[in-house]
Amino acid sequence: MIVPTPVSVHGGHSGQFCGHASDTLEAIVRTYIRKGYPWVGITEHMPPASDRFLYPEERAAGLDARALKERFADYIGTCRLLQKRYADAIRIFVGFETETTSGSIALVRELIATHSPDYVVGSVHHVDDIPFDSSQTDYDIAATQCGGLDGLYARYFDQQYEMIQALQPEVVGHLDIIRIFDPDYRSRVVKPAIWEKIMRNLELIKKLDLILDFNLRPLTKGADEPYLSTPILKAAKRLGIAVVPGDDSHGVKTIDVHMQTAIRILRLAGVSTNWRKPVGKRFPQRPNGT
Repeated sequence: MIVPTPVSVHGGHSGQFCGHASDTLEAIVRTYIRKGYPWVGITEHMPPASDRFLYPEERAAGLDARALKERFADYIGTCRLLQKRYADAIRIFVGFETETTSGSIALVRELIATHSPDYVVGSVHHVDDIPFDSSQTDYDIAATQCGGLDGLYARYFDQQYEMIQALQPEVVGHLDIIRIFDPDYRSRVVKPAIWEKIMRNLELIKKLDLILDFNLRPLTKGADEPYLSTPILKAAKRLGIAVVPGDDSHGVKTIDVHMQTAIRILRLAGVSTNWRKPVGKRFPQRPNGT
């Protein structure tokens, strides 16, 4: 039996460029090499569209949107250097992860035009400009604004659909992260009104031929399954959508920890482990093949 190689289509957050991560970006890259990854996507967060969307850790560090935009440029430059430095050992795709807030779509397009990343991961961490994934308190506030958890899910998947339409990101990140603080998510995602929106989004992903991130971050926090939850993974398989593991690592300690679990789940689900690379369709290939 051929053993699938470990890869990550969504990972590489480092303490050098992310306030809630640890370790340098070079240490992150060297760990992927040591673990035998033939390729990896490094996808640091984009800067916020305005100071309004600063996270507490960023405010505490005395940063603002302008400083984070400068740090992002430093990230791209550093990642390009590492891409060349370690080209003989690993193929690095230099990317970034989006936000979905007021002003974010225009900023994503500006960052693409300025920095020419290899690809983009389209993610949603806010609903109607309210962050929901950093704490139970934020999650509850977002739910209240949406009239309850069903409303929160519905609005999340609507905004995700709008983001996918607008950006057509090469990878859709942690599609069902909206379940993050919901102990009853298994029953909620299959409610007809919510499931209809999930299927609509999956059908758009299929139509645009995008990759779904099989995100392992929940496993590092004690959850039973990654993002995608089982019914969503099965639906993606039926539609023939490419699903690729993403460790969403935030330091060397979270690299490769749950990769074999992910591979086992995907193989049991009948998902191809001939991993599709996140080569940006909108970006030309670079001379060195990256």
